[in-house]
Amino acid sequence: MALLDIVNLNVDLPTEAGLVKASSGICLKIDRREAHCLIGGPGCGKTVVALGIMRQLPVNARTGGQILFRGMDLLRVSESKMRRIRGRQIAMIFEQPETCFSPAFGVGLQIAETVRIREKCSVRESRERAMELMAKVKLPATRKIYRQYLYEYGKGMARRAMIAMALASRPSLLIADEPAKGLDVAMKCRILAILKDLTAHFGISLLLITHDLEAAFFMCDRVSVMYAGFIVEKGPVQEILQFPRHPYTKALIRAMSNGTIYADDGMVSELTRLPAGCPYHPRCDARQEICLKAIPSMVRGVRCHLYENMRSN
Repeated sequence: MALLDIVNLNVDLPTEAGLVKASSGICLKIDRREAHCLIGGPGCGKTVVALGIMRQLPVNARTGGQILFRGMDLLRVSESKMRRIRGRQIAMIFEQPETCFSPAFGVGLQIAETVRIREKCSVRESRERAMELMAKVKLPATRKIYRQYLYEYGKGMARRAMIAMALASRPSLLIADEPAKGLDVAMKCRILAILKDLTAHFGISLLLITHDLEAAFFMCDRVSVMYAGFIVEKGPVQEILQFPRHPYTKALIRAMSNGTIYADDGMVSELTRLPAGCPYHPRCDARQEICLKAIPSMVRGVRCHLYENMRSN
């Protein structure tokens, strides 16, 4: 049984601009100790999938399908049970460290408090354990910076502290939403290497959410490419890199080879005004007449009418 199994997840968000179809028929599996990447451009719905897993969607969100974690449907368990799962069995880190730490307390103190609650240990033991974690994420002079506040940390230090905070509860699944966005290349590589090494060391499954294809290939075993609320292609990282099939995946790889991370091939479809048929067809050079009329099915890991003469396993 997969650790996480998302089955036909649909999330609609009513807004003043109209109904946002943030995710449509999302199917995604993550095994134990697997690193899986959900990749796509801004606004494609990938963060909505993560918030659905954590059950932290807006109260007016309309959801359908299943999010099975160890066989439990997270969309239907009680809120009290979800609180025991959220932050403990499933942890999430965001782009901004400010989402993880209070400005009123020292960073090390907050990591230690998480350890103390999770492991029910003494204050002294939790402090030592917190400093061990801070050392594992390569924070310097941990005893010196233990009581320092987040604003006293540099950008790279803050991101490392955020990883230590997430790992303090020893989760089974870690969701990392753009954990290295906005950092220079050298710092980004260090942060991703630390995250990769520690999730492997502790046997933690990883769901990496990013728009950065290079990060996906460095970090993960499998990748799911998302566009306009749909997963359009998925498979092993090396297979996707060497033999991309969906036109959007090909555009992402071309962009990476040109030294950028965005597929610059036209306007992205708005989630409040998706076109009829395949949502990618306004940007697709290979579109056919059927692309303007019908949404393609997922066939052998790709959602494209070019491959619908094949049969899925």
